[in-house]
Amino acid sequence: MLQAQYISRPLHFIRPAGTSRGVLLHKPCWYIILTDDGVSGVGEVSLIPGLSVEDPEEMEIKLDHICKLISREEMNPAQYLPSLPGVQFALETALKDLESGGQRILFPSAFTGGTSGIPTNGLIWMGEREFMMEQIASKLQSGFRVLKMKVGALDFNEEKEVLERIRSDYGRGELEIRLDANGAWSPQEAGKYLEILSPFGIHSIEQPIAAGQIEAMAELCRSAAIPVALDEELIGISGLKSRGDLLREIKPRYIILKPGLLGGFLAAEQWIRLADDQSIGWWVTSALESNIGLSAIAQWTASLEVSMPQGLGTGSLYKNNIPSPLEMKGDSLWYQAERSWDLDEINPDR
Repeated sequence: MLQAQYISRPLHFIRPAGTSRGVLLHKPCWYIILTDDGVSGVGEVSLIPGLSVEDPEEMEIKLDHICKLISREEMNPAQYLPSLPGVQFALETALKDLESGGQRILFPSAFTGGTSGIPTNGLIWMGEREFMMEQIASKLQSGFRVLKMKVGALDFNEEKEVLERIRSDYGRGELEIRLDANGAWSPQEAGKYLEILSPFGIHSIEQPIAAGQIEAMAELCRSAAIPVALDEELIGISGLKSRGDLLREIKPRYIILKPGLLGGFLAAEQWIRLADDQSIGWWVTSALESNIGLSAIAQWTASLEVSMPQGLGTGSLYKNNIPSPLEMKGDSLWYQAERSWDLDEINPDR
């Protein structure tokens, strides 16, 4: 008989992570564990306060209720939960893990076999200018040739100077630069800033203005000097028609897929089909998950046979991450098949 449990295990950053929404010191994290006939599948609830649809203050109440319903056979764990996308992601992952024998191999591929890595961008967090330059130098030394810089929290001229310094050393053919503003700018600022930054050969800018400003975002996508990618704009949009209408109205160049915040892999695949139909590019990023969620997202991404760099290099952010077969080598994420998972810390019976 299927049993469901959950466990809370907050994640603690090794060093503060700066974004335009503030500095992150820790991140709430819950795991859902589905057990049947001695086999367990594990899924992670991905939740970022202020960004996720769910309220972190209510999460444990909802998880307790859902786990009891599943254990009493009053709820199908595959049930559609549009108001709880993070929980749905965890349930979809745990169920797929359970059905695959509880070995954390959800989407078998050359990636899970350890013979192929996933190209990944190097993530540069906000901070003092010298701190950002140190991060950039470290990533380049590690072999990254695509960098994603968080912008929008510092003085704009400081961020511009960082980009000037990068481009003085690395031309467009040597280094691809992606920006992520996390909705920090006003529509007026965004148009002006993107015009100023365009000479630096920027690949794209994620969410230059806050989500929900549909007309302003559509205008930016039509006129911006740098290609725009939607990120937060997709969160909380459910249903085929609503998603298709959003893309048709805004017409972005790219969309960013975060299965943990969008409601799982089936939801993300629907976004992909809609984007492909409208000739909109896309790539996948994690949403600061631990290795449980990151591995699931990476395995799914590998099954899509992607070639462009993805946003999956977040496994080394935490002091207390789950030991796993994941490893960054150069600019690619690998699954070291000979390594094992250590799930003792999330064993409810411990």
